[in-house]
Amino acid sequence: MIIFDARRMMAYERLKELGALSGKDEDYLEELWAEFIADAELLGAFAYYLDNHSLYDGIECKGYGLTDLYFYNMRSYEMGQDVGKNYADCDKEALVLDTFLLMAKMRRDPEKYVRKLESGLGMDRV
Repeated sequence: MIIFDARRMMAYERLKELGALSGKDEDYLEELWAEFIADAELLGAFAYYLDNHSLYDGIECKGYGLTDLYFYNMRSYEMGQDVGKNYADCDKEALVLDTFLLMAKMRRDPEKYVRKLESGLGMDRV
């Protein structure tokens, strides 16, 4: 007997859609999906995002939640663009996907990412 998890398949399809809309390549999406499969709590947070279009901060790593990582990613993007502001051309869906991937990596190697987060985002760090 094969058990089919429709919710998981829906999440995978939506991940593919968001990836296509935000210009993420297949390798990136497969890496993120593998992280979701390995971490049910993170997959649940992604499902929450899909349902509510907002980040779920019920999971964290070393005191950092998804919202914290989202703003870190946004600030990194802004610094890379040298604008310092959240302009309309900033792809919010891409930032959300990057946030989930960052959380997955941080949960595997917290100290590395805490150092990165706590060192700040000077122009020399981008």
